[in-house]
Amino acid sequence: MRRERRRTGCWGAGLQTRPAPGGQRLEQGTGADNSSSDAKNHRGWHQPHGLPHFDTPEIVQFVTFRLADSLPAWVEDRRETSVEMRRRVERKLDEGMGACWLANVDIALLVESALLAFHMQRYRLWSWCIMPNHVHCLFDLKDGWRLADVVKSLKSYTAAHANRILGRQAVFWQADYFDRYMRSEDQMARTIDYIERNPVKAGLCTYSTEWRWSSARRKLGGGSSDPASDFIAEQ
Repeated sequence: MRRERRRTGCWGAGLQTRPAPGGQRLEQGTGADNSSSDAKNHRGWHQPHGLPHFDTPEIVQFVTFRLADSLPAWVEDRRETSVEMRRRVERKLDEGMGACWLANVDIALLVESALLAFHMQRYRLWSWCIMPNHVHCLFDLKDGWRLADVVKSLKSYTAAHANRILGRQAVFWQADYFDRYMRSEDQMARTIDYIERNPVKAGLCTYSTEWRWSSARRKLGGGSSDPASDFIAEQ
């Protein structure tokens, strides 16, 4: 029996389902930040905007960034950084607050294309999911790239082009981001499952493979364990 799908907040509208137009691809070598000599100076633990970040090479990072209006003010004002606080934030995100610009097909395509553009260039992308008001991705950085620079480049490029699509001039992404590094293969496997099942948990689909903007969809029919490379090869 297919379970009933839950709809809350702007989720009720769901993602548009029309075929995607020829989307813009972020060309390799472009974006807000490119590799430089100081990019090799990984920062370890640091806390630039209130949330702690861990930046070091050769680890797999689970990163979440979200739209500027995706959380209520009372959550924004909290400065807790505990695992429980992160869970509360993620539950709030799944309620679908804000304008949910990522529910626009052109913008979702823009963000997915930007994520995939630098697979095996700046990072190896293991998993991703674009929700209507936030993005999850799991990757390990290539030598010479810092986590903060990679996230800034993705957000800067996609914000500029998304605002152009929407005909607006305003803050698009929230300034900070969450990151958590993987300590074991088991934790990594659980995190991939969490990322790809997020649309199911939010009531947007019944099966993770139904969600268009996710690495799970690339695995439909027994695909390989490298969905990003599979996707790029088909373009």
